[in-house]
Amino acid sequence: MSDTSQHPAPSTAAPELPASEFAWHRLIGVDELDVGRVTTVTVERESLCVTRTESGFGCLANACPHQGGPLGEGSIEGGWLRCPWHGYDYSPRDGTPPPPFDDAPAAYRTEIRSDGVYVAMPIAPSRSRTVSDQLVETMTAWGVAWVFGMVGHSNLGFADALREAEADGTLRFIGVRHEGAASFAATAYGKLTGGLAACFAIAGPGSTNLLTGLYDAKMDRAPVLALSGQVPSSVRGRGAFQDTDLSAAFADVSRYSATVQAGSDAAELMNLACKTALVERDVAHLVLPDEVQVLPAAAPERPAGSPQGRTGDRGVSPAAGALDAAAEVLSGSKRPMIVVGHGARSGIDDIVALAEAIDAPVATTFKGKGLIADQHPLACGVLGRSGTPIASWFMNEADALVTFGVSFANHTGIASYKPIVQVDFDPMALGRFHAVTVPMLADVGVAARALAVALAGRAGSPSATAEVAARWDIWRPEKQRRQVDDRGSGVNSAVVFEALSRLVPADAVMPVDVGNHAYSFGRYFEPCGQTVLMSGYLGSIGFAFPAAMGCWAATQRAPGSQWAGRPVVSVSGDGGFGQYAMELTTAVKYGMDITHVLLNNGELGKISKEQRAAEFDVWQTSLHNPGFAEFAELCGAMGREVTAADDLDDALSEALAHPGPALVEVLTDPLLV
Repeated sequence: MSDTSQHPAPSTAAPELPASEFAWHRLIGVDELDVGRVTTVTVERESLCVTRTESGFGCLANACPHQGGPLGEGSIEGGWLRCPWHGYDYSPRDGTPPPPFDDAPAAYRTEIRSDGVYVAMPIAPSRSRTVSDQLVETMTAWGVAWVFGMVGHSNLGFADALREAEADGTLRFIGVRHEGAASFAATAYGKLTGGLAACFAIAGPGSTNLLTGLYDAKMDRAPVLALSGQVPSSVRGRGAFQDTDLSAAFADVSRYSATVQAGSDAAELMNLACKTALVERDVAHLVLPDEVQVLPAAAPERPAGSPQGRTGDRGVSPAAGALDAAAEVLSGSKRPMIVVGHGARSGIDDIVALAEAIDAPVATTFKGKGLIADQHPLACGVLGRSGTPIASWFMNEADALVTFGVSFANHTGIASYKPIVQVDFDPMALGRFHAVTVPMLADVGVAARALAVALAGRAGSPSATAEVAARWDIWRPEKQRRQVDDRGSGVNSAVVFEALSRLVPADAVMPVDVGNHAYSFGRYFEPCGQTVLMSGYLGSIGFAFPAAMGCWAATQRAPGSQWAGRPVVSVSGDGGFGQYAMELTTAVKYGMDITHVLLNNGELGKISKEQRAAEFDVWQTSLHNPGFAEFAELCGAMGREVTAADDLDDALSEALAHPGPALVEVLTDPLLV
């Protein structure tokens, strides 16, 4: 607009009282605003622009009719209220603009009373059910009880529906500091429980920040629901602020992705998203344009969607031919071995029963660590690069293998030339890297029970438990010898994981990060019932602490749940923790009972090791760290620093007993892993 000196004087008329039912609300004290000043005041849910000029107090809606600029951040110039965004002018008293303009913000009658300035506001109508409400009601019906994310300008309508649901007690929202932490937390929830949690972000960078955690879910077959705000449809594709093609961005990572349009059947789109995530154990994604989020529900009386009648029993039995072929392979085997991966989590009890029935040693992949306690007479620990010499020895000695939920990664070290019975729920996983003797499509637990029946007449291998015990009798003294190694450069990792083996409760959930400490964890930590989670195929550094937040959410489920009340103990290096360190404030804000063990060696130790192995110079792997224990205290958590092995037990015990977030920083030797 032109200079205010060219305008006529602004109107000083007081606005009419609202024609509808209204109520008076106190705005501000008479002396709280000087003449010629502007401020913003919120009354109930409405933001208002309050002014004071020579003609008195004015009160306008706090949005410029031009593009929604916040008038309460404007200024008084020549008696006019000037919008801070584009310089549009309005009367501070009744909102009328100078001619020839006629677009005016709503104006409200003010009144000075003995205790302050009051405004007459129409009584707001009751909140009506929106498209967002219908979406939220549907996803909670599918079991979504936790949403991790950040609220922002392009997802406010959906956020309000989440707020309503949280007020009703049907879900909880965890506001994170970085959207990547939200997707890792939701992914870890899916990995642990098999159920569905959601991550939530704004358009543009908020949603693209979700991608790393979502790729982790995709590659490790974990169900997760991603929800993206989007710019208004009217400016979509025209280069607007934060206008990105989210459908294209999420095309590779999501098994299902859809945009909820004005005419969409919102409940059905959410039904399909939740069903896809759960049945396919994959990522489902919905894009929510800004204006669609607040549209009235298409049929307000229509109920939300639900899983009722939408899914069948997924306990698929093996085909008779495959079962007969597998029984034939194992009946002729004298030294069978069972290998279990993360995909065997749901049926591990049946698999262990099969192992006991046929006297077969059991090894796990690194992702499957902890599925069978190392104290079990047939347990061999982890197979592969992060594993034990026990598992490797039995792999060499076995004359037949049965794998459950194993994906045959090159890090695992399964001998492909041996007769192999591979059991998996996913037909694409069967024989993915090489042909196997018997590919068996089935639920792992159902298949294990069927094999136990089919092999009931097979003679066992009574020497198996004795051989397993003998191999442990070789490995455990070797671990003890390694614990006394000391170069004077920090605590030995073998010492750290021996202490954790003794002190971490058997029912703990343990998310573990990527790095040298993970190799040490796989090799030295002896699980006795703990549930271990990691970023398996993606191998993403930074996983552990955000994952711990998702695991903590799972432990808050109703009493009687498998996960209710279980402790959460996460483990990372300094490189991994540094990526999401500020999420410690999130844990403090929501009172998350998480114990985090941080092995700080001052470098990206695994990368240094790889550079040496490839005969490169070690370069750009050193880290400049704060004192992480002191940092934890500044965040409001408990923090303890350990510089000597003798102090380790006390610090860990104190942290494990602490009712809230606790961090134990152990200064470790980067070469003793």
